[in-house]
Amino acid sequence: MSTLPAVDITVYPYECDAFGRLNQAACLQLLERARWESLTGGPGADVFTRNGVWPAARHTSIAYEASALPGDVLRVEIETVKRGTTSFGLRQRATRVRDGVLIVEAELAFVCVDRIGRPVPVPDEVGRALGMPTGGRDVRRVHVEGGELAVEVRGTGPALVFIHGFPLDRSMWRHQLAGFGRWQRIAPDLRGFGHSAGHGGVAATLARHADDVAAVLDALGIRRAVLCGLSMGGYLLLEFWRRHAERVRALVFADTKAEADSAEGKRGRDAMAALAEREGSLAVAERMLPKMLAAASAVAQPELAGAVREMAFRASVPGIVAALAALRDRVDSRGLLAHIRVPAVVVGGAEDALTPPAVMQALADGIPGARFVSIPAAGHLAPLEQPLAVNRVLSEFLDGLPASD
Repeated sequence: MSTLPAVDITVYPYECDAFGRLNQAACLQLLERARWESLTGGPGADVFTRNGVWPAARHTSIAYEASALPGDVLRVEIETVKRGTTSFGLRQRATRVRDGVLIVEAELAFVCVDRIGRPVPVPDEVGRALGMPTGGRDVRRVHVEGGELAVEVRGTGPALVFIHGFPLDRSMWRHQLAGFGRWQRIAPDLRGFGHSAGHGGVAATLARHADDVAAVLDALGIRRAVLCGLSMGGYLLLEFWRRHAERVRALVFADTKAEADSAEGKRGRDAMAALAEREGSLAVAERMLPKMLAAASAVAQPELAGAVREMAFRASVPGIVAALAALRDRVDSRGLLAHIRVPAVVVGGAEDALTPPAVMQALADGIPGARFVSIPAAGHLAPLEQPLAVNRVLSEFLDGLPASD
């Protein structure tokens, strides 16, 4: 596979044992020093911290081939040899510059963890820095009436479609897209969000968004799919069931509800639209952020607020305004729930201030056979805040589905 830049490292006297040879423990430190110097000369030694992850060493296999003496200069070559969802492997070879003798060879396995020690998918920038393949990511452009959608597609197998919330984009599902290798994972940017084009004069109602998702399935040659939607994405799932029920294999509702907006809620949507037109999309994110993340998430994972701001920045103001109108005008779907005849599950944050657990429980209670799973230490963005917990729920649900026809 790919290699990182080789670096030259000098053996210092204090790294040697009583017989003047490079000490085995110091050899591991020397290899680590080489890794960081290689990163410093390339993408920067902070490539991990700026992505909110850290490489935790999981396993090391090392072969000491010859002795090195104080003053020897060792050329350390670094090769990326493996990549998993959350892990990667490196091979390092250190040879003495003056005579080309192999001194040591090691293979090391690392797991990317977040600030509180949970394994997380290897970030794209880290993967690129280490020369890793992208893992089969494919971003396609799908033409829809009056616009064009950016759709990320990964893997092969039965279809699993992720629909983002407001004012976000498909990148909110990065932890889910990185997993579920037996499924074809599909995540569109809804019109007006992320890298999708504008409206082209077509009103961006929930019905229009639902038809857009159907168009994505058509473009990919998919007849039926499991659909997973968060918040606004959950409202879209209900509309998709109304219009395209025959294409639904199962439904996953995340941090969402079935009720229509109250009169106060409608006024809030209008005020938010006015704010967007007056001050831009970032102002909308700043207004929403205090209620989107659990208190623990905001403290332990400060990068999440930055991710939300970045997603909102990519949204167009017309897209935000149109989406707010669609949310304001959506119909009450509680009467629809009893007619959902596919497997369904509801998952959401125990600290969700926008769709509290009692509201999500009511959504699950209305759907025959559905259940609600509460995710501790998560707010309105449970798939981002607690990805491992959400992925476990999703994996259990998917494993229990009847075989696809």
